[in-house]
Amino acid sequence: MRIGAADRQSIADRIQAGWLQGRSVDASFASAWDEGVMLASRRTWWRVAEAIVDQSQRPRVPSRGETRTPRVAPVLVATRPGQVWSWDITDVKSIWSRVTYKAYSIIDIFSRKIVGYRVESREVDGLAVEMFEAAIAEHGVPEFVHADSGAAMKSNALKNALEAYGVELSHNRPYVSNDNPYSESEFRTMKYRPDYPKTFESLEAARAHIDAYVVWYNTEHRHSGIALFTPNQVHDGSWEEAWNARVKANNEYYARHPERFHAPPQVPKPAGVVGINHEPVLVEVQEITAEAA
Repeated sequence: MRIGAADRQSIADRIQAGWLQGRSVDASFASAWDEGVMLASRRTWWRVAEAIVDQSQRPRVPSRGETRTPRVAPVLVATRPGQVWSWDITDVKSIWSRVTYKAYSIIDIFSRKIVGYRVESREVDGLAVEMFEAAIAEHGVPEFVHADSGAAMKSNALKNALEAYGVELSHNRPYVSNDNPYSESEFRTMKYRPDYPKTFESLEAARAHIDAYVVWYNTEHRHSGIALFTPNQVHDGSWEEAWNARVKANNEYYARHPERFHAPPQVPKPAGVVGINHEPVLVEVQEITAEAA
């Protein structure tokens, strides 16, 4: 039998009074019950609550994500090579089930050049330290090193080694997938190349393939994120000579076929400012820097 309008209104009044005090429907139902008042079943109380037009006072239950202490997004900006390095480790599958190799990689976020890498059978703090020592010996000391929050990335051995050089460390926020876009993009490039094997017969085979890939990536890969120049060209500044050649070719093509354009074509340059979670206002600086380059 349906409950009467008076009892329904009494339930609604109690629910809304409870909401104003931050109490749930269950809490209001239990309180009435404790007072010896039984107006309807618990399920009916929830139906009445759902039918209340004004839900603005209903207490908001925080989601699982909202219960975590928020962390400030890492913000890193580079205006030249050698300022900010990003690094990560990705799985490289073997032909054997339960056997996975680990490809370590450091990338300069300004030039996109791979400045350090290695392939190992497992993640080891000491191997990461050795990789950074070799990269610093060849390319100099960066100002910042960014990584995700994995165990190898936050190890004390690596932290102590980098801080000894005066390097500042930065890490992804927990559960945020886009705080390390440069390393993730580089790994995607590696794994989506047509010649990338899905599995490797041995650690030596994986190392040989990635050795060749790094040479290709740094010297031949026309990277869309740096105006189709190679990472090496942007890293050493030789992109400017290639850019001048592109401008000359563009101008000659435009002179021959002006009817194909609404306006003289522009030749893009690599961005003068790149970063991780950097403010959009820096886009203006990027344009100014690129024009001044």
